[in-house]
Amino acid sequence: MQGKKSWTPAHLSLLCLTACICQSLYAQSAESEFESVVLPTLKIEAARTDTSWLETPASVYRIDQKNNQNNLGVNLTETLKGVPGLQINNRENYAQDLQISMRGYGARSTFGVRGIRLYVDGIPATMPDGQGQTSNIDLSSLDHIEVLGGPFSSLYGNSSGGTILTTTKQGQGRDSIEMGYSTGSHNKNRGDIILQGGADKAGEPSYVVSTSYFDTNGYREHSGSDKVLSNAKLTWDLADGSKINWMLNYVDITADDPQGLTRPLWQANPKQQVPYLRQFNVRKDIKQTQTGLTWSKPINDQHQIDAMVYAGNREVTQYQSIPDTAQKNPRHAGGVIDFERNYYGTDWHWTGKNLLPNTRITAGLAFDYMDEDRKGYENYVLENNLPQYGVKSDLRRNENNTLWNLDPYLQASWNMIPTVRLDAGVRYSNVHYESKDHYIVSGNGDDSGKTDYDKVLPSAALSWQIHPSTNLYASYAKGFETPTFTEMAYSANNGMNFNLKPGSSDNYEIGLKTQNLLGDFTVAVFQSNTQDDIVSAGTLDGRATYRNADETLRQGVELSWNKKLWRHLSAQASYSFIDATFDANVEEIRDQNDPDKILAAAIDKGNYIPGVAKNQAFIGLGWLPETGFNAGVDVKYMDKIYVDDINSDTAPDYITVNADVGYVWRNDDWKVRTYARIDNLFDKNYIGSVIVNDGNGRFFEPADGLNWSAGLSVTKAF
Repeated sequence: MQGKKSWTPAHLSLLCLTACICQSLYAQSAESEFESVVLPTLKIEAARTDTSWLETPASVYRIDQKNNQNNLGVNLTETLKGVPGLQINNRENYAQDLQISMRGYGARSTFGVRGIRLYVDGIPATMPDGQGQTSNIDLSSLDHIEVLGGPFSSLYGNSSGGTILTTTKQGQGRDSIEMGYSTGSHNKNRGDIILQGGADKAGEPSYVVSTSYFDTNGYREHSGSDKVLSNAKLTWDLADGSKINWMLNYVDITADDPQGLTRPLWQANPKQQVPYLRQFNVRKDIKQTQTGLTWSKPINDQHQIDAMVYAGNREVTQYQSIPDTAQKNPRHAGGVIDFERNYYGTDWHWTGKNLLPNTRITAGLAFDYMDEDRKGYENYVLENNLPQYGVKSDLRRNENNTLWNLDPYLQASWNMIPTVRLDAGVRYSNVHYESKDHYIVSGNGDDSGKTDYDKVLPSAALSWQIHPSTNLYASYAKGFETPTFTEMAYSANNGMNFNLKPGSSDNYEIGLKTQNLLGDFTVAVFQSNTQDDIVSAGTLDGRATYRNADETLRQGVELSWNKKLWRHLSAQASYSFIDATFDANVEEIRDQNDPDKILAAAIDKGNYIPGVAKNQAFIGLGWLPETGFNAGVDVKYMDKIYVDDINSDTAPDYITVNADVGYVWRNDDWKVRTYARIDNLFDKNYIGSVIVNDGNGRFFEPADGLNWSAGLSVTKAF
């Protein structure tokens, strides 16, 4: 690759310093005007620093669900809009979850979420090995989301290239029931019921209970799905100042998988499934139940204890498009993945305030455990010597996998002087894997094994309050990402790939935040140097394998602005530039049994990391009163995305426009909300996401064209 620029830390510092000088000059010239302005204080929970958004020395953003209600409420793409550095793609494939990456971390994922920590009401939605899912997040009862990027994410340990924390509403006021129904293109239907109520006095619980049903025929051929999601949260605010939250969550999904298309097939008909794949009836069934308890106890003005415990069960059965000829290899694990996973964990931490002058110290211990029974079956039976696909038949894999981690951590804040604060932390992240193989037959030996990964993760941030409305910070942290069990599941010889190393990174960020009459503005300049990054090693008989790249580099700039323009009219804008490249050559991998067969091509230094858009931009306007007419419009730009490590093709750049209108009527006992929206207003034919490094060249997952939805909800208070 020719003509690519390499940014140095000096370039990054110069850009941020220029922004800082300009902003400082502006702040000084308008100081007398802003001193009389009282701006709202928004506390940020994600960084655990007990600071406001302005004072938090990190790239952190809060999204309130009340401003994002004019939609179906099915997945996070409807809510997480315009967060700089966050790339969230809707595959139009409910069998594979959303594709989420942050500053280029997690982009390699072909399903589920990698490299980003997910939390629901303080409970991990990411397993100890770093694999997560968003399917159990209930938008009906959601209160807000916090998105934490950059170095501070390392405080959450393994696979925290970014952190997304969702929080359910707390029941308030009178008991009420809300019933809603929405419909839309492709026979989308969603109904939900929400019960909620506040506590009359200390010690009594407030509650929110939500359940919903969603089904659709799908935008593409063979992409139908149905989903049941239930969520409950009970909260006790006790007389001694302590608080208890108990959560229960259940999700049941059945989804067809349309899979990807080649470029010619996409251009011919983006709605189609590859004709050859229809015979396999590729699909996935998911069931998950989890529960958790959080407890916050202030002992006195200086000491506080916080604790969390959780447990869950997840079952997945997935039918794949692997022909019988490939499965005849005695080392092959079959065309049906079937596993049951039990998991549990706890996190306890103590916080001390002003034990030393102007300090805050947090010390904690996190434990997580996962036990998985994983089986594989053939996906066919023979009838008249011809394979009939889409059924579960003979056993081809049987193993028990366990993972656990025990992470101690320490975090401290020190106000050196009133306008300068130092935040520092360290976490010892360790993950222990073990696999016991119970499928040992002729030609398929014992693949049992175990390995341990660990890393000390220091972090530090220095912030300077230039002006009451302006804060400058610089931060550094060490990052750590282990391979997931799914990524370790296959290797060139079809056994467990215990040779995979964890990726480790050095992350730098300089940022500026300001909050004044012109709105909330942030700029962040970052650089991440990663060693042993986990990347594709090609596809072998339908199985994705992985390897380590010696060095990768991610660097860029993020800008965001939001402002209440007039009365109920608000504006939001953001821009992200991410230059994500391989920073060293990666050698090719050949088949051990056939040296002439290349399993994974060599990667040249300077190639772009696939799945990452170099430029993203967003702008939105919303008229958002509490009652009456409301409306919104937003425009999104996404740059082209490379589909594989050798940069052989791209998903083209695109611009989409979305618009919505609604009306809210309320009196003492009743509330009625209606909405209608159109997405992809100008019917752009574009690729919503790519299947990175697909071995068959079916990289492209087309996005929906012009589509609509509308809904009505009625709330009655008692």
